[in-house]
Amino acid sequence: MHLLIAAAGSGRRMGAAGNKLLIAVAGRPVLAWSLEAALASRAIRWIGIVGQPVDELAVRAIVAAARPDRPVVWIVGGETRQDSVSRGLAALPAEATGVLIHDGARCLVEPELLDRCAAAVEAGRAVIAATPVTDTIKQVDGGGAILATPDRSGLWAAQTPQGFPVAQLRQAHATAAREGWSVTDDAALFERLDLPVGVLEAPPSNIKLTTPFDLVVAAAVLASRRGELAGPER
Repeated sequence: MHLLIAAAGSGRRMGAAGNKLLIAVAGRPVLAWSLEAALASRAIRWIGIVGQPVDELAVRAIVAAARPDRPVVWIVGGETRQDSVSRGLAALPAEATGVLIHDGARCLVEPELLDRCAAAVEAGRAVIAATPVTDTIKQVDGGGAILATPDRSGLWAAQTPQGFPVAQLRQAHATAAREGWSVTDDAALFERLDLPVGVLEAPPSNIKLTTPFDLVVAAAVLASRRGELAGPER
């Protein structure tokens, strides 16, 4: 399986001056943790990191420190996430038939989730990682007034990784470029084309780091995992 990591994250809501994936959490850059999970996956054989030229040296240093045992390729991204994924798809090796797209800001992703998504794509399916919505959701107008309360029983929060057959995803991006569609994730392109996309439930820890509080949560999760790996004291 081939993996594209979207790594052009803005630090605006994080309060950072640059790419939030270069911020340290638990002593290492956010992107380093995402890459570590990808390298621990049994299914992924090739990784492309899609980012902006200003971050290339920093990203290459993170890759070198990881000492990858499979190809990890730098890919220059576009102005939007959608453009960046399109460029990533163009840079895939000729033999790629399935691809996972993952946001580098979801640095707590578990290798097992990547493997499950890869297995679904290898079976010919398009899938996304997601979690059932547990909060009561309110639809609100521009003035802050509640319009409706959707039934949350059928609502899921979309996450990454998202996996697709390469040929179909390339075609979807080509159609989006031609029609001027703008979407926030790749599954939305499939939805517009009436192509089926399945859901694989992700663990609660698969959060996207967006605010400073998310860094605190991520550090706590990573510390817990290190404790589990160390095992009980003797």
